[in-house]
Formats: sequence, C-alpha cells, structure tokens
Amino acid sequence: MTKTLHYRNPVLSGFYPDPSAIRVGEDYYLVTSTFEYFPGVPIFHSKDLVNWKQIGHVLHSESQVQLLNRKSSQGIYAPVLRYHDGLFYMITTDVYGIGNFFVTATDPAGPWSDPILIPHGGIDPSLFFDDDGKVYVSVQSGFAETSHVIQYEINPKTGEALTEPVVVFEGDEGPWVEGPHLYKINGVYYMMTASGGTGPEHREIIGRSDNPYGPFELLEHPILTHNGLKDHPIQYTGHAELIDDTDGNWWVMFLGVRLRNEQGSVLGRETFLAPVTWVDGWPMVDNNEGHVGLQMQVTVPSSSTSEQIIKQQEEPKQLTTKFSSEAPLSLDWIYSRVLPAADAVSLSAHEGYLTLVGNANTLHDGQNTVYVCRRQLHHAMRVETTLAYEPVQDGEEAGIAARLSDNNYFAIGLVQQNGKLSVQATLMRNAGAEHTFEPIDAAAFSGNGGIKLAIQATEEEYSLSYSLDGESWIKLAAAPASDISPNSGTTFTGVTVGMYAHGTKEQASAPARFAVFKYEAL
Repeated sequence: MTKTLHYRNPVLSGFYPDPSAIRVGEDYYLVTSTFEYFPGVPIFHSKDLVNWKQIGHVLHSESQVQLLNRKSSQGIYAPVLRYHDGLFYMITTDVYGIGNFFVTATDPAGPWSDPILIPHGGIDPSLFFDDDGKVYVSVQSGFAETSHVIQYEINPKTGEALTEPVVVFEGDEGPWVEGPHLYKINGVYYMMTASGGTGPEHREIIGRSDNPYGPFELLEHPILTHNGLKDHPIQYTGHAELIDDTDGNWWVMFLGVRLRNEQGSVLGRETFLAPVTWVDGWPMVDNNEGHVGLQMQVTVPSSSTSEQIIKQQEEPKQLTTKFSSEAPLSLDWIYSRVLPAADAVSLSAHEGYLTLVGNANTLHDGQNTVYVCRRQLHHAMRVETTLAYEPVQDGEEAGIAARLSDNNYFAIGLVQQNGKLSVQATLMRNAGAEHTFEPIDAAAFSGNGGIKLAIQATEEEYSLSYSLDGESWIKLAAAPASDISPNSGTTFTGVTVGMYAHGTKEQASAPARFAVFKYEAL
C-alpha cells in the first residue's frame, strides 16, 4: 500500500531556522535555533512529519543559559536533537557565552537538565551514538573559507573528551562547512554538512565512508540546493537533517527563505520538508531541479493495510490572545534575552490585562528589555492591541513593535514628552531612529478602554496606525519591509511582533495594560 502526504512548505512558517528532527518509535520531534530569544529552542511533536505542535522549550531556565549580554543574532545556534537508550539529548552552541554544551531529558516536553559542557569545536556540534557504544561529537571548526569538521569521542554523562579532536571533513571548497551530522545507514557512515554560507550559495553536501573518522568520499554535487534557480520561490536551502519514517521512507528537514526583497524576507529562515530518493547509495533531494516547492504531494510506500492520505492542517488566519490570570501565555510567546521579573510582566496585576512595567532599557538598548512577542508568520499580516496607559515621567513609553533586532524595528505607542501625552511612531533602521509624534488628549480615548494600536504589513511595506474611537484609524508612519528584513550574512533571526514597555534612566515606569493582542493573516 501507499501513503500520500499533501502539505505546503514551509511546514513551520516564520523564524524557525536550523531544524533538527528525530523519530522515536512512531513519534517525531523537532527543534530549531532561537539566538537571543528566551525561552530557547522550541521543541515540536508530530505523528506524520507535516503537522507539528509545540510541546515546550528545551532551554526553559536561566540556570541553563544566560543571554542577558548577547547582542542580536548571538546566543543559541543550531541545536541538534538525538535520542539514545531512553534519554533525549539536545546539543548546541551558546555563541559568546558558555560555548558548546548539551542537555538531557527523559520527557521531550521537559524539564531538561542543566548544561553539560564539551571542550572542543566552533559552532554547530552534533551527536552520534554508534552501535559499539562510542559517542561522537562532530562540530564545525575554523572560519569562513577555513571551515571544516572536527570529531572526537565523549563520555555522554560528563561531556569529557575521550579522544583528541581530528579533522574528518573539509567539504567542497566552499566557505562555512557547518551544521555537520554523522549518520550510519545500512552499515555506511555518512557525513552531511551545509556549505556556502546561509545565503544565496547555500547548499547541503555529503560524503560517505566505512569508518566514522573517514576518509569520506565526497559526492561531486550537492544533494540539496536552489542556488542555480534564481526565480524559485524557495531560496537559500540547506542546513538539513535526514530522518526516516515508520515505513522506512526517508525525508529531509531543512531551512529555506521565501525571498520578498533585496534583503531577504521578514520571516527569516523557515523549516521545510522534502522526500529523499536514494540513488546509488546517496540520498538525493533537489540539486537545482526545482521539484521541492511550496505545495507538495508525495506518495511513498506504506506498511499500512490500506492507502493513507495525510493532509496538513490549515494555518490559523487569526490568533487572538485574551489575557487572563487563569491561563498562562501559550508556548509561542517569547521574550528578548531573559524571562522578565514577575512584577514586570503580569497576568494578575490587573485581571483581564497583560500588565507590563518597563525598566531603563528601550527596544534599542537590548539587555533585559520588557518585550513580549511572537513570531511573524505571514508576509502580509496585521497585529492590533488595546492599550491603557498613563505615563507620569517624560520618556516613559509602551506600545507594540515589529522587531528584527536591537537596531532594526518599527514601533508605535504612547509616550510622555515635555509633560504631554503623544502617540509616537519609531522607525529604527540600522541604529538610526526616525520619530513621528502626534499629541493627543488622554480623555479622548479613556471611555473606550484605551487607545488602539496597529501594525500592518504587506510584502512591500509596514504601516503604523492608531485609533482613539476604535473605528477611524490614523496612519502615523510607514516604511519598506526591506528595512527590517534580515541580511543573510549578519542577521539570523526573523521578525517578531509584540508588546513592549520602558521607563526612564531613573527606571520610573507606569504600568501599561494590554487588553488583547490580535494577529491576523491578510
């Protein structure tokens, strides 16, 4: 019999890069990178590879990771998920922090252990448990054109290196040979890595050997790339993970970008799925053939006694969050760098509201900014909130933002300037800020429960608007989407949208009360 999968790519929309996936029995689990956001490393569960549900975060405690001093696009890179002998492992890099480490759990939903450090390597470590009980770390080393993969054996309980690291793979002469994965399939060892950098020349390459240390015979061409298909809707493909299903078919999870402007896409790098075809002992996906697309229908052999049709669930077009002390924020809400203190982000301070109390840090300052957000999932979308806020000191501000980084974001909110209340739009582009003020009378919207704020995006532009009566909207500012689209060489996240508050240098801050947060795909 057969099973047919009907699905759209990406299978995880929005800023979910560097996917790593495993199968445990009939269950599939997936993790992705999070960089400076906290909690770190979302973990997803699936029964069919196309419908994924988040079940937790791997790095859920500040005892595991401290991101306070990380700049934008630093922090947690390229996690790899593995399972062995009843234990889940997640290995990753805290860039400019504690370096390479792994954590463990008996339940993938958590809790996960505190970090176990490993001694050698640059970024993107991976684990491989061999049949003879040896455990290998494969990890990138070097920089750009000198990048290569080193490998050594470790004690999986302590992280201690049991052998000296040796160079095992140097790639295809392209820069940034990274994201290594060592597999053993049908008795053959495969070393699979990304190459070319996570931009226009991105590609996935592979070598094979009868020894885990090689030498690896390099396949003369990539197993996955779209770098020769400049008009294809999916670009920058690579950083892949092989995974077999319950019927013995093989698949690959990988990152890609749906380009929209010269900078890339505000959604950043997303997670895609494609079938694998084995040709002469090599796993092949799409070497510039272009058959991995946005809409996929794949029929493969199945051990089921009847034909199976697996369909992907429809993406929700509206995500409305109504705040209540009886319901915690869902797992798709995250923060910048740290979990704010209980008195800075509260669902109980004012029932029916999310109450934010800012500190001296603005969205531009980074650090422990009070910013509660979720990923932007669609190029065309609208977010809206109702804000009740009475700042008392000049410089106090609260509102909503579309954030790429500390230096690139759009925000609209209420601010006190020279003792008067204003609506302010901020266009922060490459650390240069443009402000637009509109003085208002607080009494003008007090009877409507607060001021309504909105950010609306098309593929080309973001616009920032407000309403005093909930019916007529005033557009205060607009800017090109390219201004907050990530450059593939320097910014590795996508845009998040959410609510923020900040005080003054003296940290004076009135409470900002948000009654609802609406996200709508347009």
